Amino acid sequence: MGKYKDDQENIFDKNEFYKEDDEEDLSDEYAYLLEDEDSLESDDKPLPKRSENRKHRGRFLSTILEWGITIVAALLISFLINKFLIFKVYIPSESMFPTLKVGDQLFVTKMYSADSIQRGDVLVFYSEEFNELLIKRVIGLPGDDIVVKASGEVLVNGEVLKEDYVFQKDETAIFDLNFKVPENEYFFLGDNRANSLDSRYWSDPYISFDDIRGEARIIVYPFNRIKLLK
Repeated sequence: MGKYKDDQENIFDKNEFYKEDDEEDLSDEYAYLLEDEDSLESDDKPLPKRSENRKHRGRFLSTILEWGITIVAALLISFLINKFLIFKVYIPSESMFPTLKVGDQLFVTKMYSADSIQRGDVLVFYSEEFNELLIKRVIGLPGDDIVVKASGEVLVNGEVLKEDYVFQKDETAIFDLNFKVPENEYFFLGDNRANSLDSRYWSDPYISFDDIRGEARIIVYPFNRIKLLK
């Protein structure tokens, strides 16, 4: 009986031993699987992150490229417009008052044909005498006979020129001034006759068509003075 009991205890001990071994094996197996799963997860996680970073970087570079193209195109268009079509000028004096006031900013269209010039146009031109751009109203066309009377009246080819735009006639002259406008040249006066240094006083009274830059079209600033010029 005692031997049977000892054998039974030995069997229980062996079963316990086998049970512990099995649990350890299962634990090791489970740990191995967990380790593999972790390693798979650790391998998988960075992939979407790198892919997302590449997408963000690609979108950023695409946006930069689009903005760059837009800016370059805008600058090119601005350059071409300024070079061949329109430019802006600033009025520094009162010689064209009240049509133009000090501080006015204007858009000027480039001029390529003398046929488009009409008496009364407000033109921008280069003065070799003063080495700068000036803006005045064209009064005499090629071939015209101009008389600026001491009273301030202007005669063109013997007829009095109607000038609603003149602010103040210059009545300080003591004699009439006579001019014969050469071919391909023009005679200019300011609207503020009493305060304008123009063809009446220049050493060379005439401006060649080659020196005419364009026609003033519109006041664009100040905003309360925006208007088309006649």
